[in-house]
Amino acid sequence: MTAADFVVVANRLPVDRVVGPDGEETWRTSPGGLVAALEPMMRRVHGAWVGWPGQPDVALDPFEADGIDLIPVALSAEEVADYYEGFANDTIWPLYHDVIAPPQYHREWWEAYVTVNRRFAEAAAAAVAEDGTVWVHDYQLQLVPQMVRELRPDVTIGYFHHIPFPAHGLYAQLPWRDQVLRGLLGADVIGFQRAQDATYFLTAVRRRLRYEVKGANVAVPEGGETRTALAKAFPISIDTAPYLELAARPDVRARAAEIRASLGNPKRILLGVDRLDYTKGIGHRIKAYGELLEDGRLAVEDVTLIQVASPSRERVDAYAHLRDEIELAVARINGDHDTVGHSAIRYLHQGYPREEMVALYLAADVMLVTALRDGMNLVAKEYIATRTDNHGVLVLSEFTGAADELRQAVRVNPHDIAGLKDAIMEAVEMSPAEQARRMRSLRRRVLDNDVNAWSTSFLDALAAVRGR
Repeated sequence: MTAADFVVVANRLPVDRVVGPDGEETWRTSPGGLVAALEPMMRRVHGAWVGWPGQPDVALDPFEADGIDLIPVALSAEEVADYYEGFANDTIWPLYHDVIAPPQYHREWWEAYVTVNRRFAEAAAAAVAEDGTVWVHDYQLQLVPQMVRELRPDVTIGYFHHIPFPAHGLYAQLPWRDQVLRGLLGADVIGFQRAQDATYFLTAVRRRLRYEVKGANVAVPEGGETRTALAKAFPISIDTAPYLELAARPDVRARAAEIRASLGNPKRILLGVDRLDYTKGIGHRIKAYGELLEDGRLAVEDVTLIQVASPSRERVDAYAHLRDEIELAVARINGDHDTVGHSAIRYLHQGYPREEMVALYLAADVMLVTALRDGMNLVAKEYIATRTDNHGVLVLSEFTGAADELRQAVRVNPHDIAGLKDAIMEAVEMSPAEQARRMRSLRRRVLDNDVNAWSTSFLDALAAVRGR
């Protein structure tokens, strides 16, 4: 496999292993916005993608899929437990999401994180052509930029952080806080979802490392000289084309009507779509909805909540406890309010293909996004993209990255249950004219600022670094 001019480094490869009925293994492209945004460019410039194939103790040679060179990084079962489930998802994830759950700090997890990050960095350094570009993605690989720079000082390095970055008072808890900052500053451009995240990062750099920070630029000492790193917001978006296409398909629209009919054709359908994660505010949403039924402000004959909660990190204790809490709350509300013909909450603990998700978006009159902390929240943008009739209401937590852009949503503080109840009622009772006014503005924003615009803006910033 020849060296690539452009190398993406992410925790996972952009393909999933599929075993057919005859036992034959094939690879299918993963349905993700990042893959959709980068695939065409990577084919054009001869790109490679470094990532874990998703299964422990599987060693694979590099291979090609859909015109992209794929370079698998092997992880043992112990490394998956310590690096991924441990440090990435039980230390960094809760710390960076405002300590909604308590982070766990274990030295052996950190050692595994360093080891695995080095393995990814070595794979990227070996794959990239001279004077090429390496783009590293997300919190699992925060040390990789510096490690690649040490191995390949000739290349341009970008890093994009898909989750929030915490305020310094929280970040300072991390025992390895300085090492992580130096790891990220190995990149020439460090991208965040929100301007606030970039500000928190720059504050940490200034206070912890004492580097000079001017605006979005950091003077990074390197070999007796200084190099300038740029840290700023590049809000990510979705590939709108498949959502527009599916929303127009007669079979998908028929499925949306079928969903409404199966629920007894209520006047309003509310929808929540989340990974089952403590950051998503699912419990707050269900509590507010249950109280509206209890207060008589909503009636089960008129309104149904569909809650899709796709399985997530089920081997982590906090997630197992969360599932029990949510399912108990749903059962209580349904037990108190269901009739023979109508259900208060249709709870679905499973994932669905994109066609079914678009049908759900089309069926829903109100989309509830009540995350307690979220880097962006692309579900909000997916819902907007499907609303080609300009009807429907988005209730959006102000603690999501999407709230910075989607200003015509009904904004809410999900910790304020009374305020959340009022926001749900505002959405349920909103006139068609007001819905259309807001949705037109939201759709313009999402369609103009799609995932291709996001990747272009980041890569333009990287190109400017190369040119200076």
